[in-house]
Amino acid sequence: TAGRSMAPSTTPRAVVDFAGVEAPPEVRQLAGWAVARADHGSAAFAVIDKRRTHLYVFDEKGRLRGDTPVLLGHAPGDDSVAGIGQRPIEQVRPQERTTPAGRFEVASGRNLLDEDVIWVDYQAAVSMHRVRATDPRERRLERLATPASDDNRISYGCVNVPVAFFETVAWPMLGGRRAVVYVLPEVKSFEQVFPQAAAWLGQAA
Repeated sequence: TAGRSMAPSTTPRAVVDFAGVEAPPEVRQLAGWAVARADHGSAAFAVIDKRRTHLYVFDEKGRLRGDTPVLLGHAPGDDSVAGIGQRPIEQVRPQERTTPAGRFEVASGRNLLDEDVIWVDYQAAVSMHRVRATDPRERRLERLATPASDDNRISYGCVNVPVAFFETVAWPMLGGRRAVVYVLPEVKSFEQVFPQAAAWLGQAA
């Protein structure tokens, strides 16, 4: 089935410290490859598991600094619609509200509300920011609090992070400096989005 082909289930030789936190094999494999091949350079990095709507933030040595549920784009899909970042938000259709998958070198900045954000894909207007509870009908805070992940698909594509986590983990580790964010796919295969990681993992098996 499309999107179900994953890297081998072996553990990479690189040591990534998950601090006792349970994490899916794909997250462990991608983080292990990033550290083993120094793909993130000397920067902190994060892995977003879209299927489980979960964020993992690591320091430059591959030590987990925190993890949290997040809210992601309403629509399934691994690509942003061309030109979507230039459209007014009210013109974005429900099926276009995707969080793109891939490797992103992030940048800090401010959005139109003058909030500090971590731009994941500036051209597509996809950022990581504090969750906003401006529309009670969306129940964003309640969605984050539930153990299920299927109700965490509500955003226009941005990564909504609990306020305390954003301010104490995400921003200190990823904001104001070079950092890398890896977003795992949910429709495409692991090999399609991260071919170098998949090839290395196959060799490391």
